[in-house]
Amino acid sequence: MSQPQLVVEHLSKSYTVGGADVDVIADLTFDVSAGEIVSIVGPSGIGKTTLLKCLTGLQSITSGSARIDGTPIDGPPKAMALVFQEYTRSLMPWLTVEKNVRLPLRHLRLPKAEAAERVRSALASVGLDHAMDRYPWQLSGGMQQRVAIARALAYRPEVLVMDEPFASVDAQTRFELEDLCLRIREEFGMTILLVTHDIDESVYLSDRVVVLGHRPAIVSRILDIRLPAPRDQLSTRALPEFAELRTEIFELIRAGAVVTAGAPAAGTAV
Repeated sequence: MSQPQLVVEHLSKSYTVGGADVDVIADLTFDVSAGEIVSIVGPSGIGKTTLLKCLTGLQSITSGSARIDGTPIDGPPKAMALVFQEYTRSLMPWLTVEKNVRLPLRHLRLPKAEAAERVRSALASVGLDHAMDRYPWQLSGGMQQRVAIARALAYRPEVLVMDEPFASVDAQTRFELEDLCLRIREEFGMTILLVTHDIDESVYLSDRVVVLGHRPAIVSRILDIRLPAPRDQLSTRALPEFAELRTEIFELIRAGAVVTAGAPAAGTAV
């Protein structure tokens, strides 16, 4: 891998609840290299989504730092795009697929021809160039999430951040979207940071997996995923190494599911 593109150093996050400070994240340090796929996993309610909000500039960092290409993150970075789990909330049902994908390009003030080419190319990359004039509600759940991914691709970010992007689709569609994620990395050389509850997904997609545990959240371990490429849904998942990694991550998550006194209970929306 190349030099780190996203660097997180001693990042902490706390909230004030009822006049008292509640620590959610404590002293996280890790990095993501350019062109790498890194997954973040951990027990439910550990603070994975809160961490993503800090890294995308949607919430302030209490202490420590996060930098992209050496620049501190103190607001939504221009070099970053975010794909949410709830595609039904992120897509505008009254806009066509083409207009949904074009939406984030407005503030870039691109020439019309360039904007149109970005939209066409992004939709072609996710296999939806034939659906430009359709509306989201006319598409399946998997196709709607492809539209959301295409919108991020059209923006051409350096770093694509995905928050449980495949959790709301059926198993077969999930596998197809996972493979799409791998193709995006190969086609665009894009750096991808993924939060997921699915251990198998983290092993299948990632170059490294960051496991969070305890409360407030710390990095329990960072695992290198040295599975052969290209990866395949059948042959890769059948490898003994795949099963070993899945078991190791599961055991780390189970060991890290500890609620300390005064911390939010598991399942708290953090």
